[in-house]
Amino acid sequence: MAYTVTPSPAGPVGSQYCVCKVELSICGQNLLDRDVTSKSDPFCVLFMEVNGKWVELDRTETAVNNLNPAFAKKFIVDYHFEEVQKLKFALFDQDKSSTQLYEHDFLGEFSCTLGTIVSSKKITRTLLLGNGKPAGKGMITIAAQELSDNRVITLSMAGRKLDKKDLFGKSDPFLEFYKPGDDGKWMLVHRTEVIKYTLDPVWKPFTVPLVSLCDGDMEKLIKVVCYDYDSDGGHDFIGELQTSVARLCEAQDASPLELECINPKKQKKKKNYKNSGIIIVKSCKITRDFSFLDYILGGCQLMFTVGIDFTASNGNPQEPSSLHYINPLGTNEYLSAIWAVGQIIQDYDSDKMFPALGFGAQLPPDWKVSHEFAINFNPRNPFCSGVEGIVQAYSACLPHIRFYGPTNFSPIINHVARFAAQATQQETASQYFILLIITDGVISDMDETRHAVVQASKLPMSIIIVGVGNADFAAMEFLDGDSRVLHSYTGEEAVRDIVQFVPFRNFRNVPKETLAKAVLAELPQQVVQYFKQQNLPPINSEPA
Repeated sequence: MAYTVTPSPAGPVGSQYCVCKVELSICGQNLLDRDVTSKSDPFCVLFMEVNGKWVELDRTETAVNNLNPAFAKKFIVDYHFEEVQKLKFALFDQDKSSTQLYEHDFLGEFSCTLGTIVSSKKITRTLLLGNGKPAGKGMITIAAQELSDNRVITLSMAGRKLDKKDLFGKSDPFLEFYKPGDDGKWMLVHRTEVIKYTLDPVWKPFTVPLVSLCDGDMEKLIKVVCYDYDSDGGHDFIGELQTSVARLCEAQDASPLELECINPKKQKKKKNYKNSGIIIVKSCKITRDFSFLDYILGGCQLMFTVGIDFTASNGNPQEPSSLHYINPLGTNEYLSAIWAVGQIIQDYDSDKMFPALGFGAQLPPDWKVSHEFAINFNPRNPFCSGVEGIVQAYSACLPHIRFYGPTNFSPIINHVARFAAQATQQETASQYFILLIITDGVISDMDETRHAVVQASKLPMSIIIVGVGNADFAAMEFLDGDSRVLHSYTGEEAVRDIVQFVPFRNFRNVPKETLAKAVLAELPQQVVQYFKQQNLPPINSEPA
């Protein structure tokens, strides 16, 4: 999607990569009729490309005598944001009971990336025959859904008049929450902190995934056990209760839910036993802990911009020693970085029009230095069509500019930040901006760049820096706030880490996919963190 100018606390971090399961639902329309006496009996086979070969993952059931099937069997695929996952959906007319596909009539196929499907949520495309021509009027519709229960439950608990267990004092109570395990035994889910010397404790609110607490089943029985803490580990049992999340949800801030804490042994022994205290549910809230895929399926577009370093330290592009020299294979480190990142990101942008900017060069006709120029020399329309368009514009501009300097990052960062700031006026999770800067060296405007990054950290924006060549990239590591919080020269702190720096030299002798994984590893987390800080749910999200 091209930029259009219109007037108008981070959760716990999961695994390094964004991995989750996606369910794909398949329908066919107007399939070819391969049977003489009846209609085709179609089934769909899913393949994934692995090391350049198509590998079958799964197949649906057969829809008997049906040219417009809606298959009940769903395909479940692991989704990896930072990989290009190529899928092929092939339809066949079942003729025999054989599992060999060549025994069945081919009805057409469609190939795309998993990223294309999830970024659109639902796509309908023409089926093609082996020769690339349409399979009659045959179409396939693929719909994606994330397979996860992203609900979390936040509980505020307290106690009143709990049994006194310590000889010389009160009790040191804590709670444990259990759910029934598959083996029929109670399984510990959560333990609160210990509150010392009190029979009327108030525990800190805590949040756990609803799946952890009750397997997502609000009616399932859960057990809450209250103990008196002992430093030797021999905690004294105070009492317990059984309830369900549905019951806990009756608690409101104004009217807490009170549950009796029972000690079964005391209950049996004492006739007038009432309880061992009261456990109070002060509040119970269920919300959704949205994932990166929730935002993408909700319609969030990733807006990709490339910034390319054309300073003199890169060397004369006509000479093989230059970092901008395009070798006989038609590539260099700049192009490799553009391809590695661009081929992933482009699936998440509906019109695939990307601004490509250069900095540090003298431009014709007056040869003034520019630190943010369109590499297609069209400042009104700096957009390139897809990654191929960026590559073509890059190759075409090299003979027409003079490499110069200095290496200033802040103009390009501020350029993208202006569009990101405009996107915040919509107050929806609809756009997130990614700036890829490829550079060969030391930043000249470090103070201004630090300031620009700190300001950009408040916006829906991330910056990926790929360092090419063999220069000292210590300053880049400094911008990448993995080990410490970045500060502006004014002393202002970045509200989140938005810079990911990777030196290309670490990836020269490994598959190109490895660079994409390293460069994009933190991006899903950064997208989610920003929208959560702004309290923005995915556009089409359902209430918890």
